[in-house]
Order: sequence, then structure tokens, then C-alpha cells
Amino acid sequence: MAAAIGLRRVGWEVTVIERSAVLGDAGAGISLAANGIHALDALGVGAAVREAARFQYTGGTRTPDGRWLARMDGAALERALGAPIVGIPRSALHRLLREALPQEVLEIGTEVTDLDLSDPDQARVVCGDAVRSADLVVAADGVGSRARRQLFPAHPGPSYSGSTVLRAITERPVDLRTDFELTWGRGAEFGHIAFTDGRAEWHAVLNAPAEVRYRDPLSEVRRRFRGWHEPIDSLLAATRPQDVLHHDINELVTPLPSYVVGRVALLGDAAHAMTPNLGQGACQALEDAVTLAAALAAAPTVESALARYDTERRPRSQAIARAARQAGRMGQQLNRPLAVAARNTALRLAPSGLAVRAILRHAAWTAPQLG
Repeated sequence: MAAAIGLRRVGWEVTVIERSAVLGDAGAGISLAANGIHALDALGVGAAVREAARFQYTGGTRTPDGRWLARMDGAALERALGAPIVGIPRSALHRLLREALPQEVLEIGTEVTDLDLSDPDQARVVCGDAVRSADLVVAADGVGSRARRQLFPAHPGPSYSGSTVLRAITERPVDLRTDFELTWGRGAEFGHIAFTDGRAEWHAVLNAPAEVRYRDPLSEVRRRFRGWHEPIDSLLAATRPQDVLHHDINELVTPLPSYVVGRVALLGDAAHAMTPNLGQGACQALEDAVTLAAALAAAPTVESALARYDTERRPRSQAIARAARQAGRMGQQLNRPLAVAARNTALRLAPSGLAVRAILRHAAWTAPQLG
């Protein structure tokens, strides 16, 4: 939807094809860093997202007994980057993006089953018995992208990161003293994002074999995090068991050689699925959308625009994916007691501005103007 908004802003006619028959707004909550907000500003929906989101000024990283390892200075980040970090339910973000598009642009309940790239001047998508022709196809079909498999059949595809995540949004408000927190134990992380209505999203990340599932996920989270500091118990107590989502964290460890094949551009997780350890997955997809639209507005041909898109997006997004993987290994995935103790000591002794500089390194990005 972000790509469609951007393309419309630079004069393209677009159709968004979604295979789900109902837009269920799946997911829990999301943090958007300044680069994601700048991208939404370029798309014309930044103000609406700010109004619906809670700015993240307070919080940081803690140990299971509640001691602080590092504190977040959200106000300093906002001054440095020109936009805040915000927390928002995914359903609210999806709704705001949908509302920025005419209803007739969204074609729900239609599945793309094949791509036809035999004509260098057009791309064709097969939807059941129908074939559609387009000047450009944007494949934003997620970490398990069918389009990516067809375009790069020799690529190994996504790999399991070694971590699985359980998460939910609380049913009722919770008394929280911070906007955002992470707590690191041995091979486990618990975090929360506060929302404007007093509810919160929480997530529990665990080292685990792939495809492990629990009969009662909420009870399992309570068991695994028993004895950890508040507000963890309060967040879990405010959650309905049926609201808990459970997904393995998969990523593209092997980087793609290109985000473009012919008249098809890969975008978001289809191009660079990464672990969530830097909170940059959605932000990078939004950067993709704005960069693609700007390239198509400025370049003389679709081919040159797509070449520019690939040149600008692939190095940055793949570097951030590598950094996210490393952050997970040094953060949530650490399991050996001595390694955990060494990391915690290093974080406590680090200068106060180090965390700000680390976030600046990834969130500093200037969005091109789309008109």
C-alpha cells in the first residue's frame, strides 16, 4: 500500500492485488523510527500516523530483576533526526495507509499465481485464468515471497533465525511508567510498546527450535518469564489467551544479487527480510516505497528508474539486515552466563550517548520529495 501511495503521488495508475478475501489487519504493534516517519511524511500520511501513535521518549533495556542496562533518550533522538520514534498498533497503520488510497485501487481476494517476463517492455501477472499486463510489477509478498522464488530460483530463500516470538496487544489499559522497554535474559527477551489508549503490545522472544508451538501460549510465556520484573506480569494479566500470536523469525541470510528483474521490483521483506532486533523491518520497506516512486518520477525510463532503485536500496537495506542479525546475537540470543554478564557490564559502562549514536546510524535518512 505504501508503494501504491507513492506511485500515485508521482502520476502512476496502480492496482493493489491482495490474495486475502478479508483484510484482517493481522499483527500486534510496531515501532517506527525516524526514517519510517520521514518516509510516511513523503507519502502524505505522516501527520495522521503521528496523531494515532504514541511517541517513545522514555524506556530502555533492563535485566530480568529490573536493573537498567541502558536508557533511551527519545527526545534527543527526535532533536537529532527531526522525527520521533513512535509506537502504533499495526491495524491502525494499515487503516491509515488504506484510507490514503481510493477504494477501487484495492483488489481483495485475488491471488497472483505466476509472473510472465517474456516481454521486455511489460510484465504480466497471472491471476487464475486472467492475465494482467503492466508497465511495472511491485512484488511485496513478504518473507516467503513467491515472486522472489520465481525470479531467483537458485536462491536458498529465508532461513530460521533461531528465535521465535509470541506477542499480543493487551485487552485493557496497563499502568506503564515507560513508553518502550526491552528486557534481556539468557536466550530470551521481553518487551513492550505503549499505545495512546493505554493498552500496550508486548512480545516475548525465545531461543527455540523452528516450528515449536505451545498448547497454551500465554501460560507458556507466564512460565518462561516468571519472576521477571514488573510490568511483565501486569501485561500478561491484561491479555486474553486467544489474542496471543506466535511466529518463527525468519530472515534472508543470503542477500539477493538484485532487487529488480525486468519490469519487476521486489520490495520490503520480499527483498530483504531481517530480524526485528533493530526495529527497522517496516522502516526499510517504507524507504523502499518512497525511493521507488522518486526514481520513477525522475528517471527517463522505467528500466533506468529500476536500476536506480536497486543501486540506492540494496546496499543500505542489506547492511541494516546484517546489523540486525548481529544485534540479535549480542542481545536476545546470548545464552551463556559469562557472555551475558560481559554484555551487561559493557552496556552499563558505555557512555550515555552511545545508544543514541547507534540508533542514528540506522535511522538517519532523508526522504526524497514526491510532490
